[in-house]
Amino acid sequence: MMGGCGGGDVKLERKTVEKNRRIHMKNLCSKLTSLIPLSKRAVTQQDLFDQAFCYISELKERVEKLNQKKLEMTRGVVMIAATANRSQVEPPHITIRSMGSNMEVNLVCGSRTRNLMLREVINVLEEEGAEIVNASFNSLGDMSFHTIHCQAISPRIGVDSLRVHARLKGLVH
Repeated sequence: MMGGCGGGDVKLERKTVEKNRRIHMKNLCSKLTSLIPLSKRAVTQQDLFDQAFCYISELKERVEKLNQKKLEMTRGVVMIAATANRSQVEPPHITIRSMGSNMEVNLVCGSRTRNLMLREVINVLEEEGAEIVNASFNSLGDMSFHTIHCQAISPRIGVDSLRVHARLKGLVH
């Protein structure tokens, strides 16, 4: 009779271990559910794992594409800097990207014209009714790369990006 009681303890211990394992797995699935976008329908654990796998694969592809784009952009910056170092007489380069009432202005110039050009670009933007939201710059060798984010002071009126572009081109030439 004593031998029978010992076997019951082992069964009870196995049940407890299995119950704790299931609780742990349920918590892990809940964490996974909170990390991935799920479809609206009720999902089984198999659906959850399938969606997690697809989502992780998509993220991996996106990271690879962004790394490739970063590499290409870095090569482009190095090429611009190398070209500029060979010919210091080259005028500054300005590009504008308009996004509704927001605008992004990129200015690439040599160290000799850096401060003068940046001040003039900001003056033109403000005269045309834009408010500077953010400005940043990076230097590489003798080159400076400025990025200016601005928005229209009055969104209803906006900023005429064609006019700004023409005035900035006039500054460069």
